[in-house]
Amino acid sequence: MSKIVFIGGGNMASCLIGGMIANGMASEKILVSEPGAEARQKLSELHGIETTADNRAAAGQATLLVLAVKPQIMAAVVKDLATALGHKPAVVSIAAGIPIAALENWLGSEIALVRAMPNTPALVKSGATGLYANSLLNDQQKQLVDQLFESVGYACWVEREALIDAVIAVSGSGPAYFFLILEAMQKIGRELGLPEQTAEALSLHTALGASRMALESDATAAELRKQVTSPGGTTQSAINSFEQQGLENTFRQAMTSAVNRAEQMSEEFTS
Repeated sequence: MSKIVFIGGGNMASCLIGGMIANGMASEKILVSEPGAEARQKLSELHGIETTADNRAAAGQATLLVLAVKPQIMAAVVKDLATALGHKPAVVSIAAGIPIAALENWLGSEIALVRAMPNTPALVKSGATGLYANSLLNDQQKQLVDQLFESVGYACWVEREALIDAVIAVSGSGPAYFFLILEAMQKIGRELGLPEQTAEALSLHTALGASRMALESDATAAELRKQVTSPGGTTQSAINSFEQQGLENTFRQAMTSAVNRAEQMSEEFTS
């Protein structure tokens, strides 16, 4: 029986577990190793799964091993697991900034390894995840990885590991960009005289509606924007102001900064 084992039982792990079970995976096929007794109890009660505090014993049962611990402690955790993986499970890391080379250094070069970059909307089953694997991942393992991340939203594979940094800039960090825009729209809506709750509700529903239109339409984002931008109207005035202020270049600089930081983090783990 295939078994998905999580090392670390935090929010993202719990989200992925919930998604898998909601999509029909039997709870007995999932095991979580988590040091906190309270967290283990919460996971057991929430999902009806088995938990343990023994990382090595858990890893020894894995068909797919998901490393869901913070980057700062990943090296120590993974090095301790290396000798428990003689059965060669596929290993997935959801920690930002840790390259395949670092994982291979800690686990050896004969393990199928996957870097996954999910984002926080996965917590509400609306996530976007970028994936990259080394050459050892077989089709059956890839299918299981797809099943895992598609249970909480959209998932796609990139051909080069360096593109995971671009994934981080677009979708990994992306939710914060939208939250920042919402903050500004709500604040300015209040300045324009709207009650706080009204400004919040209007901006949130506008974001939701625009996203649904973009997802469900065959039109590009540029085409959809043009459809709602009447020449000489209020939207055209606002768009002109954004363009005059260099909005696209601001985004370019910000997203490039995210890529640069991701590259620096990778270098820190391989140096």
